[in-house]
Amino acid sequence: MNANNDPGHGHSPAAWTAVVIMLVAVTVGTVAFFFEIAWLVWASAAAMLVGWIIGGIMAKAGYGVRGPKYRPKAHS
Repeated sequence: MNANNDPGHGHSPAAWTAVVIMLVAVTVGTVAFFFEIAWLVWASAAAMLVGWIIGGIMAKAGYGVRGPKYRPKAHS
């Protein structure tokens, strides 16, 4: 693949924010499931959706890979 056509593979503020929120939600949900805290498991599931929504909002605001506010870093 040519460097000019490289889509960035999700290395954008929108992608990183969404993934971090979702990773925290999965971690909390897993611990809550282990300790049988049902309400926290469901809250973690909701946090997963929130992470996905925030990532989409940030991408539409220009912080996605092809957005005008995204500045790719040089790969080594």
